[in-house]
Amino acid sequence: MSKSPRKFVWYELLTTAPAAAESFYHNVIGWSAQDSGVPGVAYTILHADATPIGGLMALPEAALKMGARPGWIGYVGVEDVDAEAEAFTKAGGVIHKAPADIPGVGRFAVVGDPQGAALTLFKAASDAEPAPVPRGAPGHIGWRELHAIDREAAFAFYADRFGWTKGDAMDMGPMGVYQLFKAGGDEAIGGMMTKLEAMPVPFWLYYFNVAGIDAAAKAVEAAGGQILNGPHEVPGGDFILQGLDPQGAMFALVGPRG
Repeated sequence: MSKSPRKFVWYELLTTAPAAAESFYHNVIGWSAQDSGVPGVAYTILHADATPIGGLMALPEAALKMGARPGWIGYVGVEDVDAEAEAFTKAGGVIHKAPADIPGVGRFAVVGDPQGAALTLFKAASDAEPAPVPRGAPGHIGWRELHAIDREAAFAFYADRFGWTKGDAMDMGPMGVYQLFKAGGDEAIGGMMTKLEAMPVPFWLYYFNVAGIDAAAKAVEAAGGQILNGPHEVPGGDFILQGLDPQGAMFALVGPRG
């Protein structure tokens, strides 16, 4: 088990139309964008106010030919990318992209858990910690949600690999149990559930904070996105929606009514 709970540290969109995707998320969430400045790499940094929260890049042609589709992927901070990637495979997972360096930024590997949900393992070149962000701050990530083939088996895997612990569990009736999880601290940072049969593969879904869910829902549709579910209220009083951006990447929003 990891010595301390591992946390999500970055979020990345791989898309077929970077400029259009940048415009969509600016209109819906308010992110600003800036080129990464990494030589030879077309990579855009997304900011909530002045804070970088994630990145955006074109989905590689080789990945498209192998059937990959636009989507978001989360980065989890680890102490040793190579060792953690190897541990994923020993526990039944896979390595999609072998460990590699990003000059001046850090080392990463793209992996899949034993049920097929993808994540990126990351070790930053700098040990600097980001400043804490108030809960619900617009533009930041408010929730992380795993839609697994087997929720209990998925939680056991991540508890062992990342040191995550269980929070409350909510009975959602025919949809099963929704298990909250923590990465240190008292507050849950996400939830896990057994995916609906209609969903073809397991995946991680990320919820971005907005100042008002109703205004954001209108912005999604005005910018060419599609709302799949919501807005509806969740425990705690916030409202959520799930949708597709114009390129087909699934995303979710969370915030108060308004």
